Amino acid sequence: MSKPLINPARFRAGRPPFRAWLKKTRYLLLGKEADKGLLFRVMIYLILIDTAYIYLNPLFYMITSMVKNSADLLDPSVRWIPREIFTGTLTDAWIHVRFPQAFTISLLLSTSVALLQTLSCAVAGYALARLDIPFKSFWFFCLLLTFVVPPQVIILPNLIAASQIFHVMKTYYPIIVPALFGHGLKGALFVIIYRQFFSTQPKELEEAARMDGAGVLRVFTRVMLPLARPAILVVFLFSFVWTWNDYYTPGMYMGGSKSLPLSLGITQISAQLAAQAGESGPSLFDEPIKMAGAFLIILPPLVLYLFAQRWFIEGVERTGLVE
Repeated sequence: MSKPLINPARFRAGRPPFRAWLKKTRYLLLGKEADKGLLFRVMIYLILIDTAYIYLNPLFYMITSMVKNSADLLDPSVRWIPREIFTGTLTDAWIHVRFPQAFTISLLLSTSVALLQTLSCAVAGYALARLDIPFKSFWFFCLLLTFVVPPQVIILPNLIAASQIFHVMKTYYPIIVPALFGHGLKGALFVIIYRQFFSTQPKELEEAARMDGAGVLRVFTRVMLPLARPAILVVFLFSFVWTWNDYYTPGMYMGGSKSLPLSLGITQISAQLAAQAGESGPSLFDEPIKMAGAFLIILPPLVLYLFAQRWFIEGVERTGLVE
């Protein structure tokens, strides 16, 4: 009698071991859900590492270049890690950009613009979200229009008005005053953030406050504004960082002034290095000094983000900017 090809005892004992191992391996690699498997997680980490490398590579190159001495700069084998930490380049950049004065100007300017935009855009966003105002759709369309029109298109009439009508060239007023009216840098985007946040709040809160005799201003300041802390934090940080890094607007209005913000430090360094090159020729440290100046400019926003990152991410999630 010949031996059967399939052993019946194998099926009587339960599921075949190979099929169980295959199923376990499949769950391990693919997961019970599409985003729970090992392959999906490995792919996510590869994408995150690749994206982080793309963004951080210039920053690492900037830091390593500004701490190299002359021997490391001339040695092609030294690319990332210098043999010795040299701080002379950073000291020269500190002097060229007049860091204490420029830092104070940037801090005061960015804080003023951020506070004014945080308040004025909150008022505009609440009005567009909850109040019955005439031609609301038209005003919102105009708001979107100001958001999509680049500032380079309207800079010429603004310069003429600032120089010939208001006589405020080489001052900070052309940067601060528009923020008081919710215009300024990215003001339309901040109004949209507030409008989105206030639109999601329940109407019963306003109705209860009005039944207690509260007017529109009191409802806004006592009921709605305290609820808008996530949106306030997001708008303040966005406005502060954008104003801090803004190179274009101060460059147009404050050209020739001696009191420049930190964002124009690269221009100061380039002008001073060009003058030195005209007298004594180019230096080996010209590019490292520019990179050290750029590092000094971006250092304060990086420190701010490190401390406020948790509240910033929570605010972005709660305002509906991301899902």
